[in-house]
Amino acid sequence: MQHDDHHHHHDDHDNHFSEMQARVKALETVLTQKGLIDPAAIDAIVETYETKIGPRNGARVVAKAWTEPDFAEWLTRDATAAIASLGYTGRQGEHMRAVFNTPETHNLIVCTLCSCYPWAVLGLPPVWYKAPPYRARAVIDPRGVLAEFGVTLPESIKIRVWDSTAELRYLVIPERPSGTEHLDAERLADLVTRDAMIGTGLVSSSGDVR
Repeated sequence: MQHDDHHHHHDDHDNHFSEMQARVKALETVLTQKGLIDPAAIDAIVETYETKIGPRNGARVVAKAWTEPDFAEWLTRDATAAIASLGYTGRQGEHMRAVFNTPETHNLIVCTLCSCYPWAVLGLPPVWYKAPPYRARAVIDPRGVLAEFGVTLPESIKIRVWDSTAELRYLVIPERPSGTEHLDAERLADLVTRDAMIGTGLVSSSGDVR
């Protein structure tokens, strides 16, 4: 499997530590040695932002698309503007495209040259998203990768893989699960996971990850 260490975008999101990240790591080590911080506590905070607080913005975008056809149409036409209208802009979320799952098509997001990720709507990128094995195999064998995430799709469903770049980031709008007609947008947002908005998960009416 070829690593892409020689590829660089005009951004600071390559797989290796940037100078700033290296400084942060060094500082964290010193503070840990002095007993001033607990690495486990930091890990817990990072995980919260990665899986809960960060993706909450994207979950609200999805729920609004499910409940307001005009907003869904705006997302289709100009996702950057539609998402910005909710106040979600900023780092690596300036140029967005929304791709909608349907009964016939499932969308999967990858960035083969880097870890391009729309922080404004998905929070911190998970470690596996940056990993070369995911980045390479998601393009070559998307059905197999999805199966490893617990998402087994019928052969009749086409899988489209979207390659994010430094200029354009993607957000998957998963299908709204049946049996949720009585839920308002905020309750619907509770069901939407980060993985579903990358395409490595599905949304269930019970709020399970898969």
